[in-house]
Amino acid sequence: MEQLSQNRRRALQTLGLGAGAALLNTKASGVGVAKKSAPPFKYSLNMSTIRGQQLGFIKEIQTAAAAGFTSVEIWLDTFQVFLQNGGTTKEAHKIISDLGVTVENAIGFAPWISDNANARKDALATLQHQMNLLAEIKCHRIAAPPAGATGLPKIDLDVITERYRAVLNLGDRTGVKPMLEMWGGSHNLKKISEVLYVAAASEHKDAAILLDAFHIYKGGSSLNSLPLVGKNAIEVFHINDYPPAISPEKISEPDRVYPGNGVAPLKEILQIIKNPDKPVILSLEVFNENYYKQDALQVAKTGLAKMKAITQGI
Repeated sequence: MEQLSQNRRRALQTLGLGAGAALLNTKASGVGVAKKSAPPFKYSLNMSTIRGQQLGFIKEIQTAAAAGFTSVEIWLDTFQVFLQNGGTTKEAHKIISDLGVTVENAIGFAPWISDNANARKDALATLQHQMNLLAEIKCHRIAAPPAGATGLPKIDLDVITERYRAVLNLGDRTGVKPMLEMWGGSHNLKKISEVLYVAAASEHKDAAILLDAFHIYKGGSSLNSLPLVGKNAIEVFHINDYPPAISPEKISEPDRVYPGNGVAPLKEILQIIKNPDKPVILSLEVFNENYYKQDALQVAKTGLAKMKAITQGI
């Protein structure tokens, strides 16, 4: 408990003095050094967006590439079905590489945060296995959402910090970075302030946060919290939009729409999160049933066009 208290004090001191930026690996730029500006964003397709078409792992990657994406976020269940059906990581990597695509992140739901010790132990073993597979296809990130603890009770943030640190330690061994994902509909890790605290208190060089326009609204976070997150803590951001007149309490995943088709303050969000040192990966993540009824390639092309339009001039 003394260690937990020390973690809390150090995290709060960090937030007060540097708004979390220093502890989250923000580096000062050299004074007077001219820097070549890089594009502020890199466009990625999260396979949730065409998941309803049930294309399978390889076809999803091919569809993303055909639509013009050079980056993707895969879902681990689809990837594992590919492997179970006789595919190999070597084969997957070659296909991905030949298509000119980079797998930026993987979406999975191992309950590393659970209060159940046995479930947590199994989750860490699952994560290590998944991370090893991802490393073989050159994917160096994995989402770490609060799966397994979306209901009550609320778990103390210092306890979550210890559990997240255990996942970060797996990342040290596998070379795959676990990004702490905020879920606005969860009782745990539903707000920017909560994931920021855990990432800062972990005191780990690879601590990172995975945020989402929909979940910022769903969880009731203020955009005033967003600038407090260190630039280097946001490598991937889930971009989407939502329609007007649906309250945070009632809005749900299928309500997500293309960027620019709703009322989310995307321009403001993007201005805040853009990083002058490296592009932020914007990954289109929607679960829209109407899009699932359409041709997957057309959905992907439309999504990419919408992303480029919303980032114009930022």
